[in-house]
Amino acid sequence: MDRLHLTDLAALLRAAAGSEEGAPLDEAAQDTLFLDLGYDSLALLQVTGVVERDYDVALDEEALDEAQTPRAYLDLVNGALAARSAA
Repeated sequence: MDRLHLTDLAALLRAAAGSEEGAPLDEAAQDTLFLDLGYDSLALLQVTGVVERDYDVALDEEALDEAQTPRAYLDLVNGALAARSAA
């Protein structure tokens, strides 16, 4: 896979939360904090583990700490994927 899409992230977050908890993750929610959407740091940690494994990419931990919105998280992941592809 060469790109993580918002729909993929939404599905991963729902699976990490173990239910349909959390606000819908759509285009309008891309700049809303994960906490405000109902997703805590544990859910993001689980999603990051899945992304790193399934997409075969290592994500910078400091950058992950700053990626507090879906848009920032997607930018981080997709930037890492693009860098890996370019190498």
